[in-house]
Amino acid sequence: MFEFLADQRGDRSVVRLADRESGLSARTIARRLSSVSGLYAYLVARGDTPVRVNPVPRGLSTRRQGGSRTSRTVPLVRVPRTLPRILQPAEADRLLGALRTGRDRAMVLAMLLAGLRRCEVLGLRFADVQVADRRLVVTEGKGGHHRVVPAANRFFDALGGYLHDERPDTAATNRVFVVLKGPRRGLPLSAEGLDEILSGARRRAGLDHATCHELRHTCLTRLREAGMALEAVQAQAGHRSIESTRVYLHLTNDWLAGEYRRAAALIDADTDAVAQMLTAQELAAR
Repeated sequence: MFEFLADQRGDRSVVRLADRESGLSARTIARRLSSVSGLYAYLVARGDTPVRVNPVPRGLSTRRQGGSRTSRTVPLVRVPRTLPRILQPAEADRLLGALRTGRDRAMVLAMLLAGLRRCEVLGLRFADVQVADRRLVVTEGKGGHHRVVPAANRFFDALGGYLHDERPDTAATNRVFVVLKGPRRGLPLSAEGLDEILSGARRRAGLDHATCHELRHTCLTRLREAGMALEAVQAQAGHRSIESTRVYLHLTNDWLAGEYRRAAALIDADTDAVAQMLTAQELAAR
């Protein structure tokens, strides 16, 4: 296994400028290790092959005492945690302005304002849209987990316009978002179709980034910046673990600086109040 890891690193004399690592990135190697481990796990589960043990360890043992088995190991490959790339408000406006249909605006707003994943947007059915409560029921979330999330009025306005003016009456599917033109008219929109829509909008808006994942990250980052509790962001995002949500603690420098100044002002105010109280007590004692 260590020979496999060394081979993936490739030519040690070549260093990538992006992260100063040689060979393949740690994230790529970890993904390949996961694929190899999954193959062996499948062969072990079958029970009709010579493979009896998965040769890919879950991690390297440490000398740490106590705790769970997971806490006593370290990963074979350390994958650096990168901050999510987001859109600035002006960039989001340019992207929305470059979209050509109400359907496209509704899909983008579902990611940008409600934090839905691409698969969750495409998986929406009419029964999942709770207009009166301004909520969406996500039944096709990551890992098959269900959740109910609020969505802004702008999304429902765009959705209403799409359903009233654009969605074909002949569409036989209960999926909300369907193809509007061509031989697949009325059929559910595919992931490739949504990616193509976004690609065209990015090009027209003059943006070099704005993927579905970045739209979702933008939503969750803005919610956290606005003061939403981390647990609430976790529920909105559909993260099973709070650790996945902690990345949104690392927000923009302006927000962090503002929060620091506010907290420092409160501390200074408390310090001044205590000093005044002590001075008053000393004067009273005389």
